[in-house]
Amino acid sequence: MTPCVAYMRCSGKGQIDGDTWERQIAAIRSCAETKQYEIIHEYREEGISGKTDEESRPAFQAMISELLGNGCRIIIVESLDRLARQYDVQQQLATYIASKGIALISANTGEDITAALMGDPMRRALVQIQGIFAELDKNLTVAKLRKARDRKKQQNGRCEGVRGFGEDPKRPWEKPVLDYILELRNQGKYTDSIAEILESRHMMTRSGEPWRGSVIRRIVKRHVKARSQTSVGRTSRSDA
Repeated sequence: MTPCVAYMRCSGKGQIDGDTWERQIAAIRSCAETKQYEIIHEYREEGISGKTDEESRPAFQAMISELLGNGCRIIIVESLDRLARQYDVQQQLATYIASKGIALISANTGEDITAALMGDPMRRALVQIQGIFAELDKNLTVAKLRKARDRKKQQNGRCEGVRGFGEDPKRPWEKPVLDYILELRNQGKYTDSIAEILESRHMMTRSGEPWRGSVIRRIVKRHVKARSQTSVGRTSRSDA
């Protein structure tokens, strides 16, 4: 089945405490089942006005970032007013999504919103232009980071990247959390279950965002890779 994600939003506390999440996810699941999609993650934008753009939506930003990393390219929303209330914000967000090569589906109508955008020559041009500038910005950022790393290597003889969760001595509080994650993983717990356990114990992520199974998977994968590289390095030194 084709993977997809669910994106839900509500703007007020009354909606959060009501049945909005159940209603939205029921519509999204029905649409996914009809199209033979598999929902691999649900994103909830709590207390966010329908008038806000992508920069003011933490769940939306996390969703796009994770989709670009995991290869999933479909987002389903209950309806366009759950994406945004105002038409101009709807178009802005849909164009932003399309520029990333991601499809946006409205569950209530089954319509592929991004396909409709790309079917209009003028709108398609706007999507393509936004994609070009996004790629340009990415390349400029990569070039700046490369130059900064090169300068640091010349000054210090080395340049370390961002340390993994639990590996940074400047964040000593992360190490016990990492150990607990690995302990739960060794017990056979799934990553989504581990995320729920950490949330229930109010253990903090590095970013302050809620724990997610995808975050746990990245942490465990990086730890296993680092441990493997360390073992290889030790073996090489002993052979020498």
